[in-house]
Amino acid sequence: MRIGIVTIRDAAYHPNRRLLDAAKAKGHSGRLVHPYHTWPAVQGNRALAIDPRGQCRIDVLVPRQGAEVGESSLALIETFEQQHLPVVNRSKAIRLARNQYMTIRKLAETGLPVLDSVLVNSEEGFWAAAESLGGFPLVIKHPSGRQGEGVRLARDTKDGRAHLEELLTPRLGLMVQRFIPLEGRLDIRVLVIGGEIAGAIALKPVDGDFRANFHLTGRSQPIDVWPELAETVISAAAALDLEIAGVDLLADQQRRLWVLEVNYAPGFQGLEAATGLDIAGMMVDYIVDTYGQ
Repeated sequence: MRIGIVTIRDAAYHPNRRLLDAAKAKGHSGRLVHPYHTWPAVQGNRALAIDPRGQCRIDVLVPRQGAEVGESSLALIETFEQQHLPVVNRSKAIRLARNQYMTIRKLAETGLPVLDSVLVNSEEGFWAAAESLGGFPLVIKHPSGRQGEGVRLARDTKDGRAHLEELLTPRLGLMVQRFIPLEGRLDIRVLVIGGEIAGAIALKPVDGDFRANFHLTGRSQPIDVWPELAETVISAAAALDLEIAGVDLLADQQRRLWVLEVNYAPGFQGLEAATGLDIAGMMVDYIVDTYGQ
């Protein structure tokens, strides 16, 4: 089976390298599909892709650009969907998952536990959000950030003013969220493949930081998944209609779970390193078993 991976990164990037190697090891072929080298088009009333490099001679497409995926790349993915090529995950799900506020809103609609959040686009909105959320400390972040980028903790009004000046772009907005103290808190990443849990890790912030992202800390350890956690992450992936998803959560001091975000193109370096699991192989197996001829 020929597996296309939509990415702007090269084969040295960890998820790309692992997926290409896993496909080859299982008798399939992987190919990187750079969305800036292939373009969606409508010609003769048909949706098609202009593909001069021949990078789209594939049997299934796996979009993996992450939160920074843009409208032109989504249009390309939709073109392949119109051509009835299997796509894992599909564009409608990606549009939700790439924006953390839209994700939170969708999860809330389905009754899943999420932190109180406000999307603001002005200084006035920020101070109104701070008041409605009960004051500081607050988390401030870009709705479409990746790997912990554009995330700040405002401990007081001085921090809030500084972070607002640094991060606010009115057109994109900023998320303001209630902060859960680090003491007694557990930050969790669970990978879901085809409605089943593939693995789970706990992430620990470095001293002096509150962000528990493997790309920032390099620190992770495997954890056992308890029933409530399993039900929550599987429901979160299903709520966004994601076949492959990385669900980020935290458990507070009372062990109440809160879903933070759901990633449609999750990194898995920390999960493989901590658990020894062949996550890339699991992804390839799911894709081939589900969409192979």
